[in-house]
Amino acid sequence: MVNKANQTNYKKLQSLLQELPWYVDEYINHKLRKLSTASLFNYCHDYKIFFNWMISEQLWDGNIKDIPIERLEQLTVIEVDGFLNFLHYQLNNKELTINRKLSALKSLFNYLQNIAETSDFKPYITRNVMAKIEFNEVKDSMETKATKMEGKILLGDEYEKFRLFIANDYGELNKENKRLYNFYQLNRERDTAIVSLILGSGLRLSELVGIDLDDIDFSKYCVRVIRKGNKEQFVYFSQVAMADLQEFLAVRTSKYNVDKNEKALFVGGPTGPKVTSQRLKARAVEYMVEKYAVAFGKPSLSVHKLRHSFATRYHAEINDVPKLRRQLGHSSIQTTMIYTHIKNDDLKIAVDKMDMPKEES
Repeated sequence: MVNKANQTNYKKLQSLLQELPWYVDEYINHKLRKLSTASLFNYCHDYKIFFNWMISEQLWDGNIKDIPIERLEQLTVIEVDGFLNFLHYQLNNKELTINRKLSALKSLFNYLQNIAETSDFKPYITRNVMAKIEFNEVKDSMETKATKMEGKILLGDEYEKFRLFIANDYGELNKENKRLYNFYQLNRERDTAIVSLILGSGLRLSELVGIDLDDIDFSKYCVRVIRKGNKEQFVYFSQVAMADLQEFLAVRTSKYNVDKNEKALFVGGPTGPKVTSQRLKARAVEYMVEKYAVAFGKPSLSVHKLRHSFATRYHAEINDVPKLRRQLGHSSIQTTMIYTHIKNDDLKIAVDKMDMPKEES
């Protein structure tokens, strides 16, 4: 499935590669069949941070693009530790973020040492400093992570309250502000459908904005998406999400001046009288959710937290981790296991009832 979002991400990736050394370009092209363009763009962004740091530390005198592969082979453990300290103390990156950037570097260096080869079948580098660098130990247990997550997601009747807040209550709160109210009225059905679909399926943000109209199977209540690793999968969604989608589709063309050739499901408003709507961008969805979350009184909510909310509810009602893993598109079941540690209020109520005195018959 090829859509405009993938094409846009590919162009952004190619543009960023123009700033980076040739061997990064070669590595990224090697990975194109295995990872999404969005993931590879993040890799390149991390490489740019690393190479800029090398120049700022006078480990190379020149442009990023001209950093020779031999200089990477000469990097020391002390120098790489300096970069990781820079991420932690100057960029305020958390341990998980630092691990992600280190993972990107390890993957590049592994390619240069163990996969790429010269015309005479020799590796690009023989010394790989990144192989000597260990990841930061992330100390939080699953229980701790789950506890931290609990206050930031929707639980119990909050799922439907938040959906109804977007569908109706937000407009009532802002009736006196004509600009806000008119903008809300334009996007009410679309915004409700977006949040309803995430809460009813657990889709990632990148998967959501990449959906085309013909990806939806209305008879089976599922949607075709491209998951991490460029894997195609059909993901099921709820009946409530379907109802909200159909309400949005009934007004999509008239409200957004959509060109008949526009395949994107979710579109943004036209920027001018002669300009048709285009695929909604990921950042616009993030801003939208943040806006409603603040007004709802739960500012910690985000697109990703809505995905967590779905997963928590799914596990509480279905209690089938392998199925949840597939629904979420996790590559490792360990990632899915965190939802087994989030408190289930219904379970607690049932246990509490066990302690209640029973009426005599």
